[in-house]
This record gives sequence, structure tokens and C-alpha cells, in this order.
Amino acid sequence: MRWCKHIRNFRGYAVGLVFIMTWMFLGLGVAGASDESGQADRPLHRAKIYLMAGDYRRAVEACQLQIDRSPSVESYVYLIYVYHAIDGYVEWLAKQDNWGEVGRLSLSMVNRGTMDLVDPPNMLSRMAKEILKEGLRQQFDVAAGMANRLNKSRADELWLERKAWEEAHPTNWWSGVPESWNW
Repeated sequence: MRWCKHIRNFRGYAVGLVFIMTWMFLGLGVAGASDESGQADRPLHRAKIYLMAGDYRRAVEACQLQIDRSPSVESYVYLIYVYHAIDGYVEWLAKQDNWGEVGRLSLSMVNRGTMDLVDPPNMLSRMAKEILKEGLRQQFDVAAGMANRLNKSRADELWLERKAWEEAHPTNWWSGVPESWNW
């Protein structure tokens, strides 16, 4: 009988200890999961940084993660925008006759991590441009159809914002997003 009393007290302490440790763990997990501004865990914030860095593959992946987390017309339009940014950048490089950068962009889009160090994908730059553009066109159509099904008028509004951004930044619009999108 006396042991039962101690076991009950121990159980109470154990539950309290588990509660405190869980609270501390979750508190540290939340603080450690993001940067000081709290934006590092937001896929669109990461996508914006990837666009600035020219890491278009990761920008696409971040937008796809945003769709997985919070599907909406905006999420689909943002993904389409990244495809559009890649297309715009490829066109600009081609007009500059900078085929080396087109080739590097193509390689970055098919990056397989360290596997590329021992088995690099080789492709002629002019072919890479055409392959990228065709793939981008197909993805535009798919994602645009999804965005329009959700809310065509909102998708149209976002595209007007995109167009104004592109006109205001004709030589580098693909390395950022319209300020009104608040990524």
C-alpha cells in the first residue's frame, strides 16, 4: 500500500517532467526552425532568395512546397511566375549570346547533388535552351489551368502585377518578385 502512494507521486512527477521537457523541446524547436525574422521556414521566402541567387531549380521546388502546404490560386500563380522567370532569363541570355550561362542553367536544373561530380549531364547549350523552353511551356499550361480553376479573376490580377513588375525591371525581373506579393 505504501508503495502505491510512492508510485502515484512518481507518476505525477513524471507527467510534470514530461510536460516541461516537451514544452522546452517545442520552444527550442520553434526558435531553431527559423531565422530571426521568422521567415526561413516559409517556402516563398526561400523561393525569393533562390531567384536572387539564380538557383531556379530550388525556387521551383520551394513553390511546389508552398502548393503542398497551402494550395491556392496564388500558390499556383507563384509557381508559374518562377517558370516564367526561368524562361525570361533564358531568353535574355540567348539575346546576349551567352550560351555558356544557358548551359550552366540547364545543368543546375537537373542537378542530382554529388552524383553530378562523377556522372555529369552534358548537353549542348542551344539544345538546352530549347529543351528548357518546351518543358517550361508545358508546366505553364498545367499550373495555369489549375490556378484558373481555383479563381481566374484572381489569377488575372496577379498576372497584371507580374506584368507591371516585368516592365519596371526589364533587365533583371527574373531575379525577384513583385513587392506586392510579399514573399
